[in-house]
Amino acid sequence: MGGILQTLLSNLNYGTIFLLMLLESTVIPVPSEFVVTPASYHAAGGNLNFWLVILFATIGADCGATINYIAAYYLGRPVIYRFANSKWGKACMLNQKKVEKSEKYFDEHGMVATISGRLIPGIRHLISIPAGLAKMTFWKFLLYTTIGAGAWNIILAVLGLWLHSFVPEEQLENKISEYGEYIKFTIMAIVAIALIYFLIKWYINRQKSQIN
Repeated sequence: MGGILQTLLSNLNYGTIFLLMLLESTVIPVPSEFVVTPASYHAAGGNLNFWLVILFATIGADCGATINYIAAYYLGRPVIYRFANSKWGKACMLNQKKVEKSEKYFDEHGMVATISGRLIPGIRHLISIPAGLAKMTFWKFLLYTTIGAGAWNIILAVLGLWLHSFVPEEQLENKISEYGEYIKFTIMAIVAIALIYFLIKWYINRQKSQIN
């Protein structure tokens, strides 16, 4: 599988972008920053279209997330846990603890977790599983997934455009790794601040309704 993925990553076009992002949103460990960012980097050089990169990446992410959602919706928690603990699950760097972590995040933050969870490393590709287990309405799930995945892909695509202005192609992989970590921590901080804001707002509104 590693050789196939490397071949796809080395030959990015709209089809491979779609396929790789579909895989990334299931349980196969494909790093999205090494798909969207290089594709955008090449778009800046005129080989691809910037907006089509984002579009195909987001559609791929939606399709991959939908596979997880449907599997969780119809198979249920015991089967999902059994797969996570199997040798196939371990080959995909998956285990029951990771699934439970995504469930806990979903339970704590509700449906908005489908948006914010798409921006959090370690949870983003699994957040569709608890959505399916909770029997979340599919069209809401798809809308929230599109918003979250689209936002993440835009961030990665902008990074690619920026890197094209000063990074030679042979140094691109190292620079993506370097700046990708900064982006992850920044996004996690933004998500945390946003969640705190909405929790405080919810609490204030609840107190007002109780007074009235």
